[in-house]
Amino acid sequence: MVDRLRRSLFTRKTPSNIPRLPWLSHADTFTDFCSRCERCIEHCETNIIVKGDGGFPQVDFSQGEGECTFCYQCAEACPEPLFLPQSESPWDIIATINESCMASKNIECRSCGDMCEPQAIKFQLQIGKVAMPTITEEDCSGCGACLSGCPVSAITISRVENNAQ
Repeated sequence: MVDRLRRSLFTRKTPSNIPRLPWLSHADTFTDFCSRCERCIEHCETNIIVKGDGGFPQVDFSQGEGECTFCYQCAEACPEPLFLPQSESPWDIIATINESCMASKNIECRSCGDMCEPQAIKFQLQIGKVAMPTITEEDCSGCGACLSGCPVSAITISRVENNAQ
């Protein structure tokens, strides 16, 4: 008999804090209903949807143009009923900036802010230091554009912790 828990030792895992695709209705049953037809991969205008483990599509912000434009073409191309309507929120992820940011080492860099279309990254002025970037969670769409703009990979995308009950 196969122990399914041990099977995961031999697979690369998509970080559980990143959704596979935007507007996915049921992430927990995605692999049960996805036919792996690759239509979402073919229709992604920025080429960030790639074939992941087991041939299932997943978002990889290091590929293509490195950001989601929320064009909804992946959902429209899919023959399976996997996606929420475009009027819904695409996902619950945001960008976060860690301590390896060049600004924390007093080196001026505003690359992430230049890439952020919704202007969710603001720069706080400090006396005697360079301006520090901060991300306004309400404005961040989780598109991933800031990731490719960061020269030291100090930005990560992660799931928003929803504390409301």
